[in-house]
Formats: sequence, C-alpha cells, structure tokens
Amino acid sequence: MNKVKAAYAAVIGGVFVFVVKLIAYAVSNSVALLSDALESIINILASGLMLFSVEVSKKPPDESHNYGHQKIEDISRMIEGLFILAAALLIVYTAANRLLIAPELMKLDLAIGISVAATSLNAGLSWLLLREARATGSAALEGDAKHLLSDVISSAAVWVGLFVVWLTGYSFIDSVLAFLSAALIGKMGVELMLKSASPLMEQACKYEEKRIKEVLLLHKYKFIDFHELKTRRVGNQVFAELHLSVDGTLSVNEAHELTDHLEEELKSELPNVNLTIHVEPKK
Repeated sequence: MNKVKAAYAAVIGGVFVFVVKLIAYAVSNSVALLSDALESIINILASGLMLFSVEVSKKPPDESHNYGHQKIEDISRMIEGLFILAAALLIVYTAANRLLIAPELMKLDLAIGISVAATSLNAGLSWLLLREARATGSAALEGDAKHLLSDVISSAAVWVGLFVVWLTGYSFIDSVLAFLSAALIGKMGVELMLKSASPLMEQACKYEEKRIKEVLLLHKYKFIDFHELKTRRVGNQVFAELHLSVDGTLSVNEAHELTDHLEEELKSELPNVNLTIHVEPKK
C-alpha cells in the first residue's frame, strides 16, 4: 500500500468510526462517549488535511517551489499536533462537567462493546499509517497515525472508565481516567509539534552532515578542502550544499567530473540526499 491509499483509508475509516461511536452514545446516553464521538470529527478533518498534504507533496518542483512541495507534510504534522491538543482540552472540559453533573447512564455493557469495536478499528488504522509513514518517510502520515493513536488512548480510557462505573457505581472514576488520558494525549501533541518545528525552521541535518563528511574524506586526495557545508530537510529529502576547494590547474571539465563523481558516491550512500557542490579553484 502506498501513502496515498493509506491516506484514503484513514479518511474512510474515520467516517466509519465516527458513526459507530455515535451509535454507542445513542445507546448509553454517556457524555463521555459523546465527547469521544465528537473527537472523531476532529480525526476526520485531520485525515482530510493529511490526504490533501500527501497529494500536494507528490507534485514535482516548479518555478514557485524549486525544492518541491514536500514541506507541506511538516505543516500538516504541526496542525495535527494542534488538533491533538484540542482533543485533549475537549476531554478535560467534558470530564470536568461530568464531575459536576453526572448523567443517567443506560445499557453500558452494550455501549462499551460498541466502543471497543470502534477503538480496535482506530488502532488498526493507526498501525497501518505508522507503518506506511516509516516506509515512505511521510511526516503527514506520521502525524495522522499519532493523532489516531491519541484517539485510541482517549477511547480506551472512556470505556475502561465506564466499565469501572458499571461495576462499582462510582461515576467520578470515569472523570479521573479521562484527565489522565488527556495528559498523555496532550504530551503526544506537544511532541509532534516540536518534531515538526525542526524541518520548518530548517534545522541542520546532523546525521546527514556527518555521513557527507565521511564520504568526502574517503576522497580527500582529489581536492584541497571543503567548507560551508549546509543542510536542510524537505519532507523525506535532504538538500545539501558545500564549497569544494580544488587545484587551480584543473580544467573546467576535470573539476566538473570530480564533482559529478563525488555526488554519485554520496548518492549511493545516502539516496535521500541531494548535494550541490560549488567549486573554488586555488593556486
């Protein structure tokens, strides 16, 4: 499965999960299950955003976007992090209301079973997206996978809480578990946003820089030195540039052949790195 198909699966699956969760609320009259269903609306919107960003990221470089369109996936992942934080705040708000006004609950056993089924589907979608994200290096898929995982955590807290309430009659336990799940989900949202900030701020790619230096040092007898190595990440690609000092007696063709050879060597070691070498003749 490619990342576009995975994105479509997330959107379709999200709609189905929302309908199932709405049925669970209708059966039980549980405000917790209602908030869980409403959170699924955020999931659908987030998956739609992810699908849009995946489609846009496939576009080749053009005059307006010389480095391609893949950075939109990092923007999508940042927004997913905000959605996750919004979901955490919604859970806190709902849990606080439940502490003040405890609704009359019905058919909790049936509602819990329906909720477990929806949660299982969400867990499967999250695993699918995370696997595809790791295979393709897609920031957008990773963001949506983490978002769905946060929904799995909150849903699990809801039905575990309802199960405990069903057994004991202590309704406050439901809210306590909801607060705990909100804390975990909020942490996940912050981590996702911080991870997106690095490529958006064009932080240097330290691992790739280290590997570039190692490859160049294997051929150091062919040039004088190199400097001003700069890197930045765009989606799953790394763009690098450096200045290479060469013997001033080399012809233009010889210098060009040298840079071509070094770029090919690096490409064989790091396929996702696009290196541009600026030649500086020295006497």
